[in-house]
Amino acid sequence: MLTLRLQRHGAKHRPFYHIVATDSRNARDGRFIEKLGYYDPTREPSLIELKVDRINYWYERGAKLSEAIENILAKKNVKLERAKTHKQAH
Repeated sequence: MLTLRLQRHGAKHRPFYHIVATDSRNARDGRFIEKLGYYDPTREPSLIELKVDRINYWYERGAKLSEAIENILAKKNVKLERAKTHKQAH
């Protein structure tokens, strides 16, 4: 299952996160499909950079969001919608 989640980088006690699209079975800091932004909680205020169009692209195709990503998107007032499926007439 495709997931949008944080990938931890940075030194001990100095976290820095990449926001990535990855298969949920991959390790937290392992292989990923695409980098979608970053989050630096050590800055004041926290530094958040997002590729909203690409996040929306993956979300429309069924990607799940981790709880942390949901919180980050809420902070940045990003609203996502699933793709509308069209039923075909028989």
